[in-house]
Amino acid sequence: MSRERPRRVNLPPVQQNIEKLENMINEGNCYGAQQMYKSISARYSSAQRYSEALDLLYSGACLQLKKGQVTCGSELAVLFVETLVKGKVPYDDDTCDRVRAIYKMFPQIPLPQHLGDLGDDDADVQQLTEAIGAAKTRVECCSSFLRAAIRWSAEFGAPKNGSPELHAMVAEYMFSESPELDMARISYHFVRGNDPKKFASTLVNFMGKCYPGEDDLAVARAILMYLAMGNLRDANFLMEEIKKQVEDTKIELPKSDLMRFINYLLPTLQRDSLPLFNMLRVSYKASIDREPIFNELLEETAEKLYGVQRRNPLQGMFGDIFKMM
Repeated sequence: MSRERPRRVNLPPVQQNIEKLENMINEGNCYGAQQMYKSISARYSSAQRYSEALDLLYSGACLQLKKGQVTCGSELAVLFVETLVKGKVPYDDDTCDRVRAIYKMFPQIPLPQHLGDLGDDDADVQQLTEAIGAAKTRVECCSSFLRAAIRWSAEFGAPKNGSPELHAMVAEYMFSESPELDMARISYHFVRGNDPKKFASTLVNFMGKCYPGEDDLAVARAILMYLAMGNLRDANFLMEEIKKQVEDTKIELPKSDLMRFINYLLPTLQRDSLPLFNMLRVSYKASIDREPIFNELLEETAEKLYGVQRRNPLQGMFGDIFKMM
């Protein structure tokens, strides 16, 4: 059976459509332009003219985001990535530059750090509520775009976990823009990123404004995530960088049992000392049990660094669910 050829479609040069749709947006018709971006790019894709479809979607995503149309812009940004996949476009510097350029167009608008920064009247409360809602939308839209880009990169030439640069982007945006910080998700992307120094400054920043008892959990989680990936080098670098950076601030490193465990664990893992590793886990069990994922991360660490096979294959279930985030 012969393979069906794509139907030939008479389409104008893409630049004509780009200019026409830019004019529509500049005249304020963002929604009408949005529908045309989607329908016209679909025609180019159907004709397997992926390069032109990408040019159109790239232009539209950047312009919509520049105009503050976050939902519209992110929708086109995701379509841009989906077209990369359809066209089997390889992961390379030129395409990453385009992804990076779209990312930089997402607005960055600081929120009040404390409710007390605003007054008590209804107008202030309404203003804060709207600002928080807008921030959540920005984070979800940007994260959806970058997660799609990470999946594309992993399939078409980047390391198996996806582009480290893209992971760093989503981590930084989530930390800077999220009104409710989820350090587990942020750390998940940072440990797959390429900037442990930035990760350290992010953790120090978080330690300066988090609730008591959250600081040592955040640092320990970050270290254990690196270790669970077999990345002892960056785990050590992160810990040393955090210690170095807090010296220049009024922030103090937590002095909890959990932090003592981490400080003993790192040098232990540099030696071939599985018995000492197991002894530490027993001695600091109460601290490790403060967060259920820690035991799972330590199981993966033992497997990666000591070759210890899991006795129960279901032990990895929680880690796999966590990774899916």
